[in-house]
Amino acid sequence: MTSRVRSLDLTDPVTFAENDIHAFWRDVRAERPVYWHEPTGGNPGFWVVSRYADIQSLYLDASLTSVRGNVLDVVLRGDDSAGGSMLAVTDGPRHRRLRNLMFGAFTPRVLGEVVEKVGRRADELVSAAVGADAFDFAAEVAEKIPMNTICDLLSIPPADRKDLLEWSKTALSSGHAEGSELDALSARNEIVLYFMDLAQDRRERPGSDVISMLATAEVDDRPLTVEDIAVNCYSLILGGDETSRLSAICAVLALIENPAQWHALRTGEVSHESAVEEVIRWATPGIHLARTAVADLEVGGHTVREGDIVTLWNISGNNDESVFEEPRRFTLSRSPNRHLSFGHGPHYCLGAFLGRAELRALLDALTARVARMELRGTPRPVYSNFLNGYESLPVSFEGR
Repeated sequence: MTSRVRSLDLTDPVTFAENDIHAFWRDVRAERPVYWHEPTGGNPGFWVVSRYADIQSLYLDASLTSVRGNVLDVVLRGDDSAGGSMLAVTDGPRHRRLRNLMFGAFTPRVLGEVVEKVGRRADELVSAAVGADAFDFAAEVAEKIPMNTICDLLSIPPADRKDLLEWSKTALSSGHAEGSELDALSARNEIVLYFMDLAQDRRERPGSDVISMLATAEVDDRPLTVEDIAVNCYSLILGGDETSRLSAICAVLALIENPAQWHALRTGEVSHESAVEEVIRWATPGIHLARTAVADLEVGGHTVREGDIVTLWNISGNNDESVFEEPRRFTLSRSPNRHLSFGHGPHYCLGAFLGRAELRALLDALTARVARMELRGTPRPVYSNFLNGYESLPVSFEGR
């Protein structure tokens, strides 16, 4: 085992912003693809799983539960307070029933009008940015597509959306190395409290939005509590905003850094559908998911004991050389491209169709409106051990 693998603290957000994390994962996959991360800073230790095949298999393994938390920061502190209520941290029959209820709002048929609006919004934002001397793509374009889209689905009043965006950006990441866990916890609480109030209002005065659907529905022959509704809306906001926003920012940076791929996309040599999948793999905005063992199991020749925390590192699996040829080569025509960015199995991302549609809309707008993109400063990374990407991306767009 090299000292390099031991030297990185995977609980520390600074680790991911200030190290060559792909080189680290390459070493881990080659030398010790499953290893025990020693306790740090008062946190318990946990298992680290880095290879694609192991990660994919464990997503299907009933010996692991998400109920105690699916994000490392949460599960290290103990059980997730939303366990059994929020879809992402619910398992078994209740998960299936809750997922079936919520899935109805995310089918391609139901989302048709939403997707059309996403296309118009992306085109307007990109068109407005063309010709500016320099602008922050993260703030002027990427932030305004997914948050508004998920807020449209939930019928969030426009006046409240700015606050929700700021809370969302703070809940799981920070724009600087000194980000406070207290700030993150406060942001999460603000989101939940906001949606508890909104859920009660929609229960009394329902409309045709997703919150109203949840507020008037029953699971296991009982209405959802306002707390249940709030934590699921929290999950939709964070999942719908953070991952799509960070993927969009990574997409523009990757296209600037790989001009041959930008040319291939702009001239139609590669399909936008294929490009979307490569961007999502390349970005891997959600870099891990956590589980807890509810029974002993074997992983990569190691015995995982009941009660152990197991972390599945999608960012490593999506760059596994045994599955993806030259994984750190940005290849928009890559096929097959069975990445793990949306997870796998029962917890496969509910919003995958919408996330793909948002990224497709951005690529459509870029290829229709932009001839040349240029980096106009240093991208600023997010500080997080769960999210991957950039807080700021200064660029300029030259029109077609």
